Amino acid sequence: MKELHIKNMVCDRCIFVVREELMKLGLSHAEVGMGYVKLQNDIDVETKAVIAGKLGMHGFELLDTNKSRLVERMKNSIIRKIHHEEELDLKVNWSTYLAGELQQDYHSISALFSSVEGITLEQYIIRQKIERVKELLFYGELTLSEIAYKVGYSSVQHLSSQFKKVTGETPSQYKLSRQSKNPRKSLDSLS
Repeated sequence: MKELHIKNMVCDRCIFVVREELMKLGLSHAEVGMGYVKLQNDIDVETKAVIAGKLGMHGFELLDTNKSRLVERMKNSIIRKIHHEEELDLKVNWSTYLAGELQQDYHSISALFSSVEGITLEQYIIRQKIERVKELLFYGELTLSEIAYKVGYSSVQHLSSQFKKVTGETPSQYKLSRQSKNPRKSLDSLS
């Protein structure tokens, strides 16, 4: 069985797109998950290049090094926790969570992340949380207090402070100018 690791797979639609592209290439018996594909048989270099090209058209990238694979797993774990859980626990300990998810020492994976991505894990987590806040503000269904709770902030003030530091606007200013001035970013473009 051949396993491929894919960068920028951040949601169920990504899995669907990758599965569709593999089916078009006659590789329909593949297991596709967040950030990976397990093929039934080994593939040659040319087939791998074709897969890389097809996936590249959709913004995906095949990962070839263990370091880049581990960084992508970190990103996927963070995205899954922030964007795909109903509520983020106020007391989530990111170092414990990531070390457990990846079965690695936190200090090692944190240093690796910083060296590969050019930002700290903490900065990446804050950026992901702010994008989640932007999404919730965009929908307009929750109050800022409800959003703060849902995304794991201890207070509206803490959320507002981080939001302004990252975006240059308060959540209220963002909400007023949300589409014209400061649009949301795709999750895979945050680094």
